[in-house]
Amino acid sequence: MQSFAPLPARPERGGARGSRAMGRLAGLSVLGIALALLGERFLALRNRLKASREVEFTDVPNCHLIKGIEAGAGDIDILPNGLAFFSVGLKFPGLHSFAPDKPGGILMMDLKEEKPRALELRISRDFNLASFNPHGISIFIDNDDTVYLFVVNHLEFKNTVEIFKFEEEENSLLHLKTIKHELLPSMNDITAVGPAHFYATNDHYFSDPFLKYLETYLNLHWSNVVYYSPNEVKVVAEGFDSANGIHISPDNKYIYVADTLAHEIHVLEKHPNMNLTQLKVLKLDTLVDNLSIDPSSGDIWVGCHPNGQKLFVYDPNNPPFSEVLRIQNILSEKPTVTTVYANNGSVLQGSSVASVYDGKLLIGTLFHRALYCEL
Repeated sequence: MQSFAPLPARPERGGARGSRAMGRLAGLSVLGIALALLGERFLALRNRLKASREVEFTDVPNCHLIKGIEAGAGDIDILPNGLAFFSVGLKFPGLHSFAPDKPGGILMMDLKEEKPRALELRISRDFNLASFNPHGISIFIDNDDTVYLFVVNHLEFKNTVEIFKFEEEENSLLHLKTIKHELLPSMNDITAVGPAHFYATNDHYFSDPFLKYLETYLNLHWSNVVYYSPNEVKVVAEGFDSANGIHISPDNKYIYVADTLAHEIHVLEKHPNMNLTQLKVLKLDTLVDNLSIDPSSGDIWVGCHPNGQKLFVYDPNNPPFSEVLRIQNILSEKPTVTTVYANNGSVLQGSSVASVYDGKLLIGTLFHRALYCEL
């Protein structure tokens, strides 16, 4: 058999080897920078989530869980006559649900009754109840005393505002209108300022769940507030980390916005053209969710998440905490912030809203129970 001697290896030119080494070094540098950036973003996200925070118990006497609310009451609004409306059954990407196959609804409770009960309101037949997924709600009372209920609805995870007329004698809601707009891609909460007029928060710029996650992770601050009317739709405030709860002041001069992951409440002055100008920012040590106003005092009541990681990474053995703050004199140089209620999840998990009426306190959650207390 004929054999062949191996050919001698061709020596690599110094220039080519140096270029290859430089390319690999550049690639490693880019990878290192990317990993460092991801690591920094991860640590920053943990800080924004308050992932290490614990809570000390603060109890309110004379409280009991509200029968009939088992899978969340994410938002609450109360009429001057004591009728409270609850948005229940929210399903949301990244959040736990105790009733994933049950559609959401609107419940009502008469706080003037001696032993108030939560009753589900009937909704007109032309409305798609099977996919009703209500989030933020707001009441508007017109000059003729007509009561309108505005509801942020994630219809198959698309965003609409549903406007209903409340028919008190029949304990029902008549569906009037569905609103959707390209400037409302990721609505969270709403505050009504007219029969078809409102401010709404977009907690993200994008509507796609993956892009939302990326936006949050990279801390892009693309969240905003939009004003909607039949004649004009416009962005009126922007640059939020995650704009969430929104409410108008009793005198209609200011709009309050909760920025959840920034742990802030923004006070915005409302102008005749409905534009907003930032007046001040109140920094807190918790993830602020929905806002309610005590009309008699102007105090702001806030449902909060002391530890956001527990909220988004649900563990029944280590459930998310609940916290309620009361903010007095927010326009002053030193507002008074009081922790009214705090629980480690043993009673209430994931508090998202707190509303008061005539010495009574209602606390709702994103996906758990709801609490009725007498202050």
